[in-house]
Amino acid sequence: MPGTSHEPALPASGTPAIAAPRTPRRLAALAQALDTVLPTTPPIGETTTPTSLIGLSTGIRVLDDVLGGLQPGRFYLVAAAPGAGSSLIATAAARTSALDQHQPVLYAASGLTRADVAARIVAAHLPVDYRRLRAGRLTPTEQDDTAALHHHLAQAPLYIDDGTDLTTDAIAESIPDLPGLALVVVDRLQTTEDPRLPLSGPAQITDAAQALAHLARTHELPVLAAVDTDDPHLIAALSLDITITLARDADQIHATITERDLGPQATLTLHADLAHARITDLAHPYTSAVTLTPAPQTPPAAPPHTPAHPLQAPVQAPTSPPLDPAPAEPATTAHTAVPRRPSPRRTTAPPSPEGGYANRDYSYFTGMITRAVDEALHDHDGDITAATEALVKKAVPNAMALFEATRVGGNYEHTVYPETLEFLRKKTKDGADEIWEGRHNWTNTHLMDALQNGTHPPITVNALDTNASFLSAFKTHLPIGALIHDPHGGFDPKRSGIYRLPARPTWHHPELPDPIGNRREDGPVLLDDATIRLLIRCARLGLCEAPHITECWTSGASEGLLEKFRRVLTEARTKALETDDMVTIEYIKAMYSKFTSTIGESSVNRDIRRPDWMHIIRSQAFANLWYKSHRAHSNGLTVVRVRGTDELHVTGDWRTVFTEGRLTTQMKQKDQYPLPRKSAR
Repeated sequence: MPGTSHEPALPASGTPAIAAPRTPRRLAALAQALDTVLPTTPPIGETTTPTSLIGLSTGIRVLDDVLGGLQPGRFYLVAAAPGAGSSLIATAAARTSALDQHQPVLYAASGLTRADVAARIVAAHLPVDYRRLRAGRLTPTEQDDTAALHHHLAQAPLYIDDGTDLTTDAIAESIPDLPGLALVVVDRLQTTEDPRLPLSGPAQITDAAQALAHLARTHELPVLAAVDTDDPHLIAALSLDITITLARDADQIHATITERDLGPQATLTLHADLAHARITDLAHPYTSAVTLTPAPQTPPAAPPHTPAHPLQAPVQAPTSPPLDPAPAEPATTAHTAVPRRPSPRRTTAPPSPEGGYANRDYSYFTGMITRAVDEALHDHDGDITAATEALVKKAVPNAMALFEATRVGGNYEHTVYPETLEFLRKKTKDGADEIWEGRHNWTNTHLMDALQNGTHPPITVNALDTNASFLSAFKTHLPIGALIHDPHGGFDPKRSGIYRLPARPTWHHPELPDPIGNRREDGPVLLDDATIRLLIRCARLGLCEAPHITECWTSGASEGLLEKFRRVLTEARTKALETDDMVTIEYIKAMYSKFTSTIGESSVNRDIRRPDWMHIIRSQAFANLWYKSHRAHSNGLTVVRVRGTDELHVTGDWRTVFTEGRLTTQMKQKDQYPLPRKSAR
């Protein structure tokens, strides 16, 4: 009867359906799974060695310690806001696998060109300055290093796909073409949709992340992708295996490692060495770089005073990388196997300085100075005089290289070649422009007259010298961009530049030098920012009227443009003084003095053209000397003479006012003489 038969229904044709052969599911015994997470147990009695990484190294040791390396079958997403370093993590992983471990790597570059990728790899691997590399302005030493390493880099099994039609399907299609492929890097997924980039836009990012996670599992490959956002909602919605979220704070990067279903696992502190387009470990990663996130308890109520934010507060750590950070696994490169010179280049970082600026480690930057000195001494067979002369000749390009390195990662990008205003141009080749600096050539004429006519008893004068006056003057307000004209004048402390006054300010204090020097000219004067700030300070002290500014040319200002540069040179100079290293002392002196004198209109420095900076720095040195003379006068000393940027002659016990020594904050006595001088018979 219909509806009671248990036989299978036949198709309309009456031919029985043939079931397709069933593909067995891929099943793994627990023993096989254990091999992927546990090391093989050595026989009892054998000495064990440190466990090697399960996966490929990222090139950042502290990150490897948490991840266990980049493991086959897993997808790693590095999420960070633009400029926070996600792309540099991707480059580090590719560079370490291909160059150090000789493992084939597919680098899928979306939005980057192959030249971008190559430049970052070269800058990080040598290392050399990234900006000079891209601008074609490497120093002779760096050119030699890159030439020596070229063959080694060219042999690396790193394959770059920078096609504009790059999709996850295209990435998957390339995998069979690369036998032994060990790692896929995708740099980067872009949140802002671009019709020319398939891997861009929120919807495309979600699809791409899921496709790349599937690709990692099916091909048993580690896949690492960078995304240019740290939006927690977008990241959480992706629900990926491992997410590394980066947050940059100046030259430190805080990385939070999160695993799906388990939440945050650790917070790391890394160093952003942007001068060399890389992220590195801190100087002492095992003591301060990792904060493990504790496993949640049951019930998961937070204990009292526990912050709700998953990021742990990292321990304060040095802010610069070691000179040559060791890779996670030792590797021989052309640079280390065939060094250009056997002795000067250091292979380990020096110990962190004690009591430096805010406990910051500037050893990487001071190492640039030390290596240059070592090379000069090596090239001249230890001849101190010849080495010093050679270093002085290189002071300008080397100072600029150091300055540029210290500016990487700064809050402001200064203008290098703004249009030079007419009053900042020299009228003749050896002439001067129209800016009036407060240069001192002052003598206490009232005192001298009294000494000559016998109304003042004889005195003993101490000729004091200010140490590294131009170096100290680097701490000054400099204009960041091009100077903008304001015909209404006025003074804004947040800006800096050049100011026009209708006439020279008057000075009525014969016991102190005139703050704007000894020039006597009628009519309007053009003063720079350091001199104007000195006049405003004098007005607040009740010594003169506030400057009347009728016109100005200014830009937004920062007192920190040269600050890191100043600190590095000061630290290196202090260390050289401690060891009486005269070669380094003279080299540093040439660097800061020539930097100051050549950043205006100079044919020997083509890297920057800022005559406004030159005037402001020099005037700041004059202003600093005026402040010292005022301090001496206020503390009961008699000021006798003031010369240039560093010469202060006083009577009285000057050591009760100033600290004696050779540091930048100290004064030293160069001479002592009587006044009036005895006439020769």
